[in-house]
Amino acid sequence: MLKRFLFCCIVLGSASIARAQDPWDIAKTTIAGKKVQIEYGRPLLKGRALAELMKQLPPDRVWRAGSGPLTVLSTETDLAIGGKKVPAGDYSLYMHCPENGDFALIINRDIGAPSNGPLEKAMSDRSNRAYPHFMDYTMAIADKEVARIPLKQIKSSKSEVLVYSFDPAGDGALLTISWGGQAWTVEFQPVR
Repeated sequence: MLKRFLFCCIVLGSASIARAQDPWDIAKTTIAGKKVQIEYGRPLLKGRALAELMKQLPPDRVWRAGSGPLTVLSTETDLAIGGKKVPAGDYSLYMHCPENGDFALIINRDIGAPSNGPLEKAMSDRSNRAYPHFMDYTMAIADKEVARIPLKQIKSSKSEVLVYSFDPAGDGALLTISWGGQAWTVEFQPVR
């Protein structure tokens, strides 16, 4: 009995460590009986301050909202995200991060930039995934935006890794994006 208990503790502990080190995650919820999910890369601060990272953004102040391949919102149902209608489908996600003022979640129809080079080989399990536009968002794909939705900033404990999470909120869910002691929220509701 004790051996079985210790084995379970080791397996669960290993799974927790592996998840913390996994550079990729999926936040999932169900709205109106349909699947809604966000697939994203999980960058680490690695001792850096989030404010310093934000200073490295391009002049349009648009951030890729993750790391590695494109951050993707997939919804099987029409949604009202922050009050703005987003039809069922797959979208790329970005964040507008102005030096002053509220951050915004950007939902875009663009499927991303083609992947190539050594990073593609290093991430062979996701090498067929497109990559976000890093420095040319405004020039390349801003005209394909479906919505730019203001995010509400809330208090958060410091998080080394970027985390997207859904919590139930009425008939829908509240999306929270947290990283580096900051967090932002927006409601996902069924279209009425």
